[in-house]
Amino acid sequence: MGLFSYMKPKGKDGKAQQDASEMSEKPAMPSGIMTPSAAPFGTPGANTPGNASPMGSRPASLYPSGDFRNSDLNLNELKCDVMVNWLYQQQMERLWTAGGHDEGVMLKKGRAQYTCCPADLIEEQYGLFKNVEMLNVRAAMTVNTRVIKLFLHSNDKAYVPLKGGLRLQVLPDISYLPRCQKHQFAAFVADRGLLIVWDDEPKHLLDRASKIEKALMEMIWDGSDEDEDEKKEHGSVMVREVGSEEDVELGTVEKPRPIVFLMPITSAFTLGLTALAVGSGWSRIALEVFVDHNYIRMAFALVIPMQIWLALFFFQALVGNIAQLIGPISQMSHNTKFYSGQKPKHLRRDAGPLPHVTIQMPVYKEGLQAVIEPTVRSIKAAISTYEMQGGTANIFVNDDGMQLVPENEARERQDFYDENNIGWVSRPKHNPKPTDGSEVFLRRGKFKKASNMNYAMWVSNRVEDKLNDLNRHEGWTQEDEAEAYKSALSEVVESDEGRTLADGNIRMGDYILIIDSDTRVPTDCFLDAVSEMEQSPQVAIIQYSSGVMNVTDSFFERGITFFTNLIYTQIRYAISNGDVAPFVGHNAVLRWAAMQEIAYDDEDDLREKYWSEATVSEDFDMALRLQTAGYYVRLAAYQGDGFKEGVSLTVYDELARWEKYAYGCSELIFHPLRYWFTRGPFTKLFRNFVTSRMPFPSKMTIMAYIGTYYALGSAWILTLANYFLTGWMNGFLDKYYLDSFKVYFAIIIVFTALGNVSLAVLRYRIGEKGFFSSLWENLSWIPLLTIFLGGVSLHISQALLSHLFSVDMSWGATSKEAENTTFFKEVPKIIKKFKFTFIFCILCAAAMIVCAWFVPELWRIRVFVSIWPLASIVFGHFFLPIALNPGLMRFTF
Repeated sequence: MGLFSYMKPKGKDGKAQQDASEMSEKPAMPSGIMTPSAAPFGTPGANTPGNASPMGSRPASLYPSGDFRNSDLNLNELKCDVMVNWLYQQQMERLWTAGGHDEGVMLKKGRAQYTCCPADLIEEQYGLFKNVEMLNVRAAMTVNTRVIKLFLHSNDKAYVPLKGGLRLQVLPDISYLPRCQKHQFAAFVADRGLLIVWDDEPKHLLDRASKIEKALMEMIWDGSDEDEDEKKEHGSVMVREVGSEEDVELGTVEKPRPIVFLMPITSAFTLGLTALAVGSGWSRIALEVFVDHNYIRMAFALVIPMQIWLALFFFQALVGNIAQLIGPISQMSHNTKFYSGQKPKHLRRDAGPLPHVTIQMPVYKEGLQAVIEPTVRSIKAAISTYEMQGGTANIFVNDDGMQLVPENEARERQDFYDENNIGWVSRPKHNPKPTDGSEVFLRRGKFKKASNMNYAMWVSNRVEDKLNDLNRHEGWTQEDEAEAYKSALSEVVESDEGRTLADGNIRMGDYILIIDSDTRVPTDCFLDAVSEMEQSPQVAIIQYSSGVMNVTDSFFERGITFFTNLIYTQIRYAISNGDVAPFVGHNAVLRWAAMQEIAYDDEDDLREKYWSEATVSEDFDMALRLQTAGYYVRLAAYQGDGFKEGVSLTVYDELARWEKYAYGCSELIFHPLRYWFTRGPFTKLFRNFVTSRMPFPSKMTIMAYIGTYYALGSAWILTLANYFLTGWMNGFLDKYYLDSFKVYFAIIIVFTALGNVSLAVLRYRIGEKGFFSSLWENLSWIPLLTIFLGGVSLHISQALLSHLFSVDMSWGATSKEAENTTFFKEVPKIIKKFKFTFIFCILCAAAMIVCAWFVPELWRIRVFVSIWPLASIVFGHFFLPIALNPGLMRFTF
């Protein structure tokens, strides 16, 4: 939420993670623990493909631009034949085939269309060809070597152990292939003594097979014991795993974490400075009253609450900067109640199956190839590692654009989801007043992400209800479970009479990883997440600190990246000091049971929902309800920059983001003005926040953060008033009044000067960057941030006032792709979007010129302290859409 949607960590990769990363690059290397028959029937989505939405009549896949299968039919046939024959040639050259039957290479040409080499693979009725076709992968290859046969001959487990605590699944025979753990990207077949490898990219097959062969040789040659290997983490350091006999005897899972009290200390200094500042003003009032006995000045008491609220963040920043210079920083690498600086001890796999993880990804109209596909590749790499460690996971896409994009794009998305084993749900378009005879459908909320996720989870829950009603007989198999799931999903979709489209595995796991469509995740993150969640049952959300993923080299995106990383560092420092962790709505793991516990029944459509659709800050609402229920949120920084998110690519998107945050902050605290006499000024959510068990210093921090939007939003009108007050009444104003120039000077000292130095010192002290390189980077972005922060006041005040006066505002999804634009395209766009801002700037500039030269002498305003603050506001607002617009400043025509 707002500035709390930023974090910047420093990570340390352990050896186990490095091994997993090496084996799992591209959708990570294979390995797992359960054969299809071993997977528990109740595991959500262990192997439950769906086929609910009508897709069978669609033509062959429409692959992303650049895919060789997107070519002309004859050319595509030729390319596929050349590729499959080349792979088979490489297979023979590397002696990966014994020339036996049912050995070779298969390649997908289109939907349900495969080619193979040798050609006689297709003749085997229940052989490799048929089973790979049912597995539905892009490319597959058999590897038959003497090493593999010898290894499997002496193996009696359902897996083959690899280094780093990873495991590669062993199937009893080829018929188990369609129901295997697909994201492992490989499987041994015990009865044939061979390895089957598959990949999303045909050219990567050889590399993947080579890595597996190398990993096997390392295991044999090193002769390391698997159990000992699993206990080694962070280099050669031995750690005790959770689930050991010692844990059982003690009756504990995790030692109680300490509470850090640095935040209460800095909060006390903040309140002290605030009280001192207000008190110094009232000492002047007392002196004035003593002299002239004019008690009307006591009316200034009415503005004390607002003064304190707006000043909190300023003094908090001042105290925080000093603490970063001279205070302790060791807490940033330790584990405390609300902060994890070190990885948790891993769960023991022999104590039971690892929890199932669902990766929930809401999407809109983002490009498939440019945005969604790279994110899915990153997720599949992490799933592959987790399956190799013994866990299971599924991807659940909430596609809000499926029924809005052109039909060919919708088919392309469906084919992509089908090929990558992705479950998805799509709801109808927003249709409040249908004119074509269709039913009314409302996509509720000003920001549609919450209602999109609620709808998808509603569909998932209905499927789960049908499965819970099943009477499973004694001989129930995974095939029975898959058929039951398929039937349940079809019934749910049919009952919606065409409104809902859904396919694949949409069941919810024990834990949910919420990500955006432009996210990258570490290849070894799920085992850490579930281990920490299992050890800390009181934690409802683990919010991971994130790095930034740049998609362009524009100066604006790099500037926002710097600002984002700056905020991440500050939040990481604050939480390690003992503050309550924020939940920013993505790159976080949520406990599904906790979400079900705080679900509510919506009065509008009588559905059970989890995310608030009445506010644009659904993340803050979720975190507050969970904390009210006795849970808490934790920030995890041990993944470093492994989690990555995109930032705004244009100044338009960044302004919209700030407007949305400002609107959300106003929404959290105040009712619209028209409800003040019936409901009171403060919302129920805010009253719950004030009375919650959240520590007082954390409440103060959140209120200080929210106050920054009101301070920024009021800057333009207060500065304009200051121009006339100090210009016409300079020397006659009450001593309690602090003019804008003094405020401006204080901001420069605390934020621009001290803030940049303390940030550089902090990053140097924690080993993140060198002092001088960090300081130079900080100083180099001062001009961009000065223009941006100096030009947001009007836009933030628009959002705040729109909420208070019930003026409708809505925001779409942030652009995830760089747009090709030119100078002449940007000029009319800027004029259209900022015309009222330009009018304000021109009028203010004209007023300053007139008041300086063309009015009577006594009415002229030429005082520097009056002109400079307003001139800064005008300059920032006028040049914000111009100087910070790469499409305009490149002068491309």
